[in-house]
Amino acid sequence: MTGELSGRVAVVTGASRGIGRGAAIALGELGATVYVTGRTTGDGELTIDTTARLVDEAGGTGIAVQADHGVDADIERLFDVVRERSGKLHVLVNNVYKIPDPPAWGGGFWEHPLSIWDDQVGIGLRAHYIASWYAAPLLFAGGPGGAIVNVSSPGGQGYIYSASYGTGKAGLDRLSADMAIELEPKGIACCSVYPGSVATEFIKEWADRQGKDLSQSQTTLGVGRAIAALVTASDLMERSGTIQWVEDLAADFDVVDEHGNRPAPWPRRVH
Repeated sequence: MTGELSGRVAVVTGASRGIGRGAAIALGELGATVYVTGRTTGDGELTIDTTARLVDEAGGTGIAVQADHGVDADIERLFDVVRERSGKLHVLVNNVYKIPDPPAWGGGFWEHPLSIWDDQVGIGLRAHYIASWYAAPLLFAGGPGGAIVNVSSPGGQGYIYSASYGTGKAGLDRLSADMAIELEPKGIACCSVYPGSVATEFIKEWADRQGKDLSQSQTTLGVGRAIAALVTASDLMERSGTIQWVEDLAADFDVVDEHGNRPAPWPRRVH
């Protein structure tokens, strides 16, 4: 698959760390030009500039664009940059997400500050709609075969973390399904992707404090490679409008992470 995305242009939102970084690097491994967004810039470990460099090192071309996805004007400016520099787009990975501080894990919704709705639904759902709206003309310019991938969660189908978290993910799944219907005549696919437990930097830090074992968690690059396999799949349009589980993509396309392992599965229980 090396070079399969050579000449193709991608945008990955929220790519300074976590799944966004993994997706950006994985697309870079296939030769894509990848615009990576986030708020944090500079030479530090968890910045969009570092992610762009890692995309370069993986074999692609990384371009860092600072953007706060809670600000519509920043999203508009991002796609202005893509239009000016590339003129088209082939892949949009809507990944950006804001973890509430402190995280809203457990308890009743009435115990959580109202701001977590804007964190988890505003950034985790509304911002994806805005990005897709601005991306659409560029995807059409890229021609049939493009894709929007919305990074969702099993929380869209069963209770995880909080009521606001699940609402945002369920809404994102419906957004993917309905955008797929409207994009189908253009030959553009849209899917939700469900990772399982992922060892992001945030989760690693939490696990260290709690003494939790993450050895069975998916890696961010493993998830990213599953996304890259999806957007290059010959049956991409047949998958459009559906929820794609990372472990299923790994099995279908023989995806392994940086350790040579298949992404671990997630228990598929709906509560």
